[in-house]
Amino acid sequence: MFKHSVIVEKLLSNIKVISNPNNKPVTILGGSEELRCIGVGTDAAVFQYVNEPEYAYKLFAEDKKWKIPLEAKVYEELKGSPFFSICYLATDSYLVLSYESGKTLYDCILDGTPIPAQVIDDVEAAISYARERNLNPRDIHLKNIFLENGRAKLIDVSEYVNEGNDYRWEHLKKAYDEFYELIKGKQVPQMMLDWIQSEYNERQYDSMDQFIGDLHSLKVLLKPQLNVQST
Repeated sequence: MFKHSVIVEKLLSNIKVISNPNNKPVTILGGSEELRCIGVGTDAAVFQYVNEPEYAYKLFAEDKKWKIPLEAKVYEELKGSPFFSICYLATDSYLVLSYESGKTLYDCILDGTPIPAQVIDDVEAAISYARERNLNPRDIHLKNIFLENGRAKLIDVSEYVNEGNDYRWEHLKKAYDEFYELIKGKQVPQMMLDWIQSEYNERQYDSMDQFIGDLHSLKVLLKPQLNVQST
């Protein structure tokens, strides 16, 4: 059972997280040998206390702290699902979450770890579970999905209270169906993956057909670089 740690509270108080413009990752000032940074996002940074590795502490930037109660409420609604982290505590500056030991799909593509189709099914099930609880699951992308023992775990549920569909999951699922076999088991260079991400973020897709067209063009462009033979 989680017990609030005064030690961790003090260690976190010595760290300052600063948000950056243009949806860039936060900047971290300060630190401690007893806290290991395990994740950096646009609103917060996540730390693990070495003496209690089963917990993750999501420390928010000052101007993003208003999101803490909203995200805590989302986790409360998602309680009981195996596809989401557990939120143990919400303070005025951080959340205490269950530590997830897997790796993001982004990292899987970088190091060539195979991503099984079960992960896609799990994300679909997680989305259905969230919608049944009147949430709007969105912002689901390679860095927000963990592969953990062959199954999916979704992290960062902060946008589940927002309206609208950003179609990031629909696009990712389509890319998996159409493109993943070309890179399965291969180590994709980070420069290439980041270029794809940058190109995607710059586009505003009005239809799935437009996205599929770009996806097919990408397959033709990258086949030689990935040493994939045409079938």
